[in-house]
Formats: sequence, structure tokens, C-alpha cells
Amino acid sequence: MSSDSDSYPSRGGGADHRSLRQITRDRLLNEMLKSTRSSSRSTWKVLIMDKLTVKIVSNSCTMTDITEQGVSLVEDLYKRRQPLPSLDAIYFMQPTQENVSIFMSDMSGKHPLYKKAYIFFSSPVQKELVDQIKNNSKVLTRVGALSEMNLEYFAIDSQGFVTDHDKALEELFTESVEGSMKYNSCINTMATRIATVFASMREFPRVHYRVARTIDASTLTTVRDLVPTKLAASVWNCLARYKSAIPEFPQTETCELLIVDRSIDQIAPIIHEWTYDAMCHDLLCMDGNKYVQEVPSKNGSATEKKEVLLEDHDPLWLELRHLHVADANERLHEKLTNFISKNKAAQLHKERFGQQTRGGELSAKEMQKMVQALPQYSDQMDKLSLHVEIADKLFEIIKQQHLKDVGQLEQDLVFGDAGTKELIDFFRTRRDISRENKLRLLMVYAAINPEKIQSDKGGKLMQLAGLSTDDMIPVKNMRCLCAHDTKKSSKSGFTMKFELRKKKRGIRKERIGEDSTWTLSRFYPILEELIEKLSKGELPKDEYHCMSEPSFSSRGFSSSSSARASPAHQPAQSMRSKWTGGTWARPRNSDDGYSSDSVLKHTSSDMRKLGQRLFIFIVGGATRSELRAAHKLSSKLKRDIILGSSSLDDPPKFMTGCFNFCNEKSGGECFEPNWRIEKQKRRRRFMICFIALG
Repeated sequence: MSSDSDSYPSRGGGADHRSLRQITRDRLLNEMLKSTRSSSRSTWKVLIMDKLTVKIVSNSCTMTDITEQGVSLVEDLYKRRQPLPSLDAIYFMQPTQENVSIFMSDMSGKHPLYKKAYIFFSSPVQKELVDQIKNNSKVLTRVGALSEMNLEYFAIDSQGFVTDHDKALEELFTESVEGSMKYNSCINTMATRIATVFASMREFPRVHYRVARTIDASTLTTVRDLVPTKLAASVWNCLARYKSAIPEFPQTETCELLIVDRSIDQIAPIIHEWTYDAMCHDLLCMDGNKYVQEVPSKNGSATEKKEVLLEDHDPLWLELRHLHVADANERLHEKLTNFISKNKAAQLHKERFGQQTRGGELSAKEMQKMVQALPQYSDQMDKLSLHVEIADKLFEIIKQQHLKDVGQLEQDLVFGDAGTKELIDFFRTRRDISRENKLRLLMVYAAINPEKIQSDKGGKLMQLAGLSTDDMIPVKNMRCLCAHDTKKSSKSGFTMKFELRKKKRGIRKERIGEDSTWTLSRFYPILEELIEKLSKGELPKDEYHCMSEPSFSSRGFSSSSSARASPAHQPAQSMRSKWTGGTWARPRNSDDGYSSDSVLKHTSSDMRKLGQRLFIFIVGGATRSELRAAHKLSSKLKRDIILGSSSLDDPPKFMTGCFNFCNEKSGGECFEPNWRIEKQKRRRRFMICFIALG
């Protein structure tokens, strides 16, 4: 049995400059699908996958990519399938007993479903499962290849991946996890999937992790406190096996990996993030990256729904996603104006059907110009109109929900410019604020004032906000993300150890040099500071340990390696700063005024300038603000920063997860958040008709 392709290139200390998603895509297409074409006489093949591997492939490849590699049909492993004895089959599946049993059933007997089978396991397979295949002589003769792909993660972005553990908060941080089988299973599976990222990228990391926090020597450390420690040890064990099992896998450290959990920053998953990307996923009715647009039907009598993916293939999305929503809106309207003024077809369309309608028929010359420009006009106008519609819809929701006022109070609470008095005044005077936004404000307040929210004052705030006991479950369950029950101490889990309590009650410091036109852009995730410290080798030695050191003392780790790999750290321009004048609306080398300076255009050259990679993994869900920080700091630090997590959570999803923390007061019963149902109804009302442009 082979383990990964021998031909797959090693990074070799900086030789492989492709992004995470590019590497993942290339492995799936070349190492798995293309490798079967040279060893098979069959022109077309069937690709069979389980539920997890379908997601793995769909996050990195299109159906066109797969078809070009000779796949004529994609099938579900668990569904009954039609026999195709003239075709070969490619099995990409998890190495489980159930999957192997299904495969054996497919390929055994006198009449197997397929002519020959090529098996690719997504992660290391147990010897017992391989023996089941080898011991069946008939099946063995029909096996063309048996390989461990070691690719069991979802590449959600060029610099981000998830391990598909949406219930990590529930399985690792609830009060009942002591001795739970789900706890150990979640840790081990998560570690295996993290390790496959390094197998794909041919990187061997120096593994750092956040140690368990204790208030004093008499306090007992719980398994919840040890999540990063246990995960780091499990990842380290997986990587140790890879050193001997995978050809050309590095034998010495080539990068840095930091493992933390959601307790490092409980505010980031709750607070309103004001970038275009975050607002889309927070406020719009989206399924992952799918946005449902209503467009005029072909006959023009009604509208029809059209699914659109907001992903890397859209250069306009790449340009706008990390901008403040107001900047994105301004840039969109600038592009629309330039497009109409420079595009020939748009001009004629405007003159023909717009305010400047002329009498008579178009001349032959005008018609020729329109026909020549129309294909480009149609495609680009569709993309522009899509994002203009989204931006307009976002601003309508922001206005109706009074999110500017909510966001301002959130920021003031975080930075210590507001406190209990301001929150009480807000609840008394703003009765029109939704239950969800009141709850989010209370969760921010709880992260800053844990002792107050757990006292009688918390109950009074709940009553003042008009929230029920059930609504307050996520606020109370957030204590599960703390190392211990909160006390009036600077080491409380909710304080996150930012020493800013003498003058202000806030838990963030204003960042020097981070100028922004928008006051709602002040917030930044704690992850930004951790990444910068990791890059400089300055992680606090008493809070972060390293697996590769001789002992688990509080020595920290040497900064020499990362310091040599990264250039001098220079202050960078804030990516949140408002673009002004000709800088943000600089002319494009295009006659249509649309073409974007997409980051993809310069990916290869930019990647070659980067030093050693930095990997950060957050147990319990990452946020879009943290993914944006990875992109931002990659440019600032000249390092390829990759963010991994158990899941990528938007605020509604995170809050729903907090509802599912079973506790004693709820009798172990999980409540369905009523505000979530209300929000779904409200979202439907915003599925308005297509906005006519021009």
C-alpha cells in the first residue's frame, strides 16, 4: 500500500509557493484522479465518495475539474448504485469499517459493480481494514491501487481550513464532558485531520499550545482546560508517524503551529463585524457561501431564484470582502459609474433605454458596437448588479435593525468607553432593538464583567432587556469556555489577561497606527496579537508551551528560527483605513471600468516573497474577522499565515451552539433559540426583487 504520491513535490524549506487551496486541488486532481488514468485502459471512470469526502472535493474542485480528469459519473457510497461492469471506479473515502464493508460488497462475487477499483483513503487506515481487502482473493485482483491520501480537511479559503467539527463546543467544553467518549473521539479525529494538512503541504511544524490555566494550586484542572494540550499531543503523534510513512516528509521543523481554543476571545464570535464578507454571512440568508439572488425571468413576467457562490472565482468578491461595508458600497458605485461611462454597450444601452432615449432606430455602426461589446457587458454587469444588490440589502437591514447604534455600544463596551450605566440606558430607551441583538450585547457585557452577569445584576439586566430565562442560556453557558468558575480576579477566564482594568473596564487596547475612518472598525480579534507574537517568538512562556522541547517547562520556545525566516517587522498600513480619492478608485487598465486588481493575479509572485508558514488552529470555531486577520498579517509580516479551526462560525451559528450547552439548570435539555426563528422570518422579507440598473 502506498502512502501519498512519491511524485508529489516537497516544499523543501520554501520551494512550494502555492496556497493551501491550490495544493489541495492539485493533490485531488493529479495525485488521485490523474494517477489512475495512466494505469487504466478505461477512458472514463466513476468517482465514489462518502459524505465527508464529497465536501472535501467540493471545497477545492469544480465539476469541470473532475470531468477533465476522466470522471463521467460521481456517486454516493451509501446509496444503491447501478452496476457499470465496463467502467473502473475510484473510491475516495474515510477508512472506516462501514466504508470498507460497502466496498467489499461492491467488488466481491461473480458480478462486481465495476471492472476495477482504485481506493484512496482520506486518512491513515488501520492494518485490520487493509487485511480484509487483501484476504479476499477475488476482490484483491480487482484492486488497481490502494493508497492513503492523507487529505481529510476542508480548504474553505486560500488561507483557511476547517475539520468539520461543528459541535466541538458541545463535545469538548460542556460541564458533562468528564470521561465522555465523544470528548476523546473528537480530539483524536480533529488531530488526524489537522495532521493531514501538514501531510498535504509537506510541512513539519513546531507545535505550540496554550497550557491549562489555573487560579491557584488548590484548583483542580479539568479536561476542558486541557483541550489544547491534548490536541497538541495527538497532532504531534500523528506527525511523528508521517515522518517515517510519507516519502519526502520533512524530518525537522519547517513552520510554526499554534493551538488555542475559543476561550482566548469570546467576543469575536458575537460582536458585529463590519466588513463586507462578515456582514453578508451575518445578516443575509446564506447557506455557506451560497447567496440566493432573485433575477428577472427570461420572459420578463416574473422573477426566478438563482444561486450564486461568493468565492475566489469572483474577482469583485475578492476585492470587496475585507473592506468596511461602507467602503465596499462606495467602491461598487464608483465601479458601476466607470463601467457605464467606459463600456460601449452600456452607453448604448443607457442611451437606448435610459433617461437619454433617442428617437429612431440604431445605426448599423451602433448595432455593430453593441454586439461586439455585449458578451463582456452581460457578464460584468451581472456581477456588478449582484454586489450592488447585496450592498443595498445590507444597508437596508442595518437601518431597520439600528445596527449602527448597537455596534457603537458594542465597541464602547469592548474598549472601556461604556459600562453598566450605558447598557442600562440603552435597554431602557431602545425598545425597538431585536432580541438577538440585545442578547449579543449581554454576551459582550458578560465577557467583560463575568462577576456582574452571574450576580443579581445579570438577572435585572435580563428583565430590562425583555429576555426570558431561556434566552439567557448562551450567556450563562459561556462560562464553560473559561478555565474555572469566574472570580473577582485578574486571572478570570473572561478577562483574557489584558491588563487594562485600572483606568477602563474594557478588554481591548486601542492599536497604535491602526487609523480608521470608521469608528465601528476599532474592534480587532485577540488572534492578531497572538500571530504577531508567534511570528516574533514572543509568546508568553508561562501561557504557551512547545511540544518539540525536551521538557514541558515554562521555557517557551526559541525565536531564532522564526526570526531568521521573517524579515524585519515594519509598521504596516491598516487594511481597515478608508480608501480615499484616487487611491481606492485608481484607474483600471480596462475599457469597461470593471476589471479588478484581484489578489489572484499576483498570488504566485507574492507567495515567493514569504518566509516560513505560520499555522493557527482554534478549537471551538473561528470567525471571519480572524480569517481576515490571517490575510492582513500575511502581507504585514511577510509570512504565509493559515488559519484552521473546528468550524467557521457566524454569530447566529455560534450563539445556537451556545444554546446547546446542556447544563444543570436546564435539566440537560437543549433549547431552540426563538430569536433564530424570528430572524429566519425576517430574512425572508428581504428576498426582494432584482434591482434594475442603468
